[in-house]
Amino acid sequence: MARLPPRFPVTEAQIAAVVAEFYECVRSHPGLGPVFAAHVRDWPAHEAKIVGFWRNAILHERAYDGNPLQVHRAAGNVRPGMFEAWLGLFDSVLKRELPAETAAAWSALAHRIGAGLRYGLVDRASATPGGPPILR
Repeated sequence: MARLPPRFPVTEAQIAAVVAEFYECVRSHPGLGPVFAAHVRDWPAHEAKIVGFWRNAILHERAYDGNPLQVHRAAGNVRPGMFEAWLGLFDSVLKRELPAETAAAWSALAHRIGAGLRYGLVDRASATPGGPPILR
């Protein structure tokens, strides 16, 4: 079976560089750093897993087989506002590390994924039972 073409032009090395720079920034972020530190014990292994996630999402490789929604739900400490901080930090890394068109395409994908996670973790949980979902 033929593999789908990449969503946009990016190399495995660029993905790894973005992930490494992003988590370097996360570790020093006053809001996100403590949240990640409570769960990540092995940063190289975590970063390798996330590189696999992005290789799967962008390059259509079978490099990741986890369930991000389930993992983040199990963490128990994801709160409203964290997605905006995460995406803002991620966007700043993309702009520093990649050509503008690649950064914009990856940012759009990250924002779509972030919206789905935010809905599944925060918005859905805070909606009135039986009422309409909160869409932001």
